[in-house]
Amino acid sequence: MSSTTVPLAQFRTRATSIFRDYAELTKLRVTSLIVITAWCGYFFGAHKAGVSWLNWGLLHALLGVGLVSSGTAALNEVMEHDIDALMRRTAVRPLPTGRMSMLHATAVGLLASVGGSLYLAVFTNPLTGLLTLLTSVVYLAAYTPLKRISPICTFVGAFPGAMPGVLGWAAVRGRLDWGTLVLFAILFVWQFPHFFSIAWLYREDYAKGGVKMLPVVEEDGRSTARRILAYSIVLIPISILPSLMGMAGKLYLVGAVALGAALLYFGMRLAFLNLPLVAAQSKTRARHVLQATVIYLPLLFALMMGNSI
Repeated sequence: MSSTTVPLAQFRTRATSIFRDYAELTKLRVTSLIVITAWCGYFFGAHKAGVSWLNWGLLHALLGVGLVSSGTAALNEVMEHDIDALMRRTAVRPLPTGRMSMLHATAVGLLASVGGSLYLAVFTNPLTGLLTLLTSVVYLAAYTPLKRISPICTFVGAFPGAMPGVLGWAAVRGRLDWGTLVLFAILFVWQFPHFFSIAWLYREDYAKGGVKMLPVVEEDGRSTARRILAYSIVLIPISILPSLMGMAGKLYLVGAVALGAALLYFGMRLAFLNLPLVAAQSKTRARHVLQATVIYLPLLFALMMGNSI
């Protein structure tokens, strides 16, 4: 091996490690889903305004939303670095392991969050910049500290979690319409079966970290299962609103009902399982619910955009 090959290999290894650390810090997979959802909101906002959605405004909107989402995730990890160190699935993150300093992560988070909000205010409109900043503030100032206090954190966190579609819509329209409420409602309700199933799967980890998710504070998981079932039921009529409001056609209507029924099926399998939430079979079915929610949302939005009217 030549003398130049070794430094090059070391550089590549170091670059890969840095990328992984930033991907962990900014929760790249979650941020990607948020950006995709904002894209859906932008699409329908442009459709409502009678303009093409494929323009520079879309790039500005997605870049700004992505920056704020990344920065918020980084600040969240700064605030929860002590919790992350106690939980197996998060103990390998950059802050608990010491691969990144608190000052570095805080600077990255603030720069991305504030800079992204200002970017949106300048390159889209002030409303979008303000709403995005407020979404970040509510997530960090309300949801994040509540995770240590009460299961109500899931309900509070669902509000900023339901904002990406609204932000995309506002970026192109410069105002809020009824369509934004529809997108918000779908995301708001969808989050409950999604996050309750995650909390079910990682109950022991959350308990170690002192995170007061519902499956942690209840004994048998019945309340969690009932909520997963209830929100899965509510999601079906909520998801057909785009058709009723003229945002999507009949194909979407049929698809939304079919997707909702499939998600409800997995929720029922979990809810009617008479086992403690720590049992292996209950975790398997909770994982099925989680997988169903992950498949449900992009398919629903893809169908909505493909069958827009």
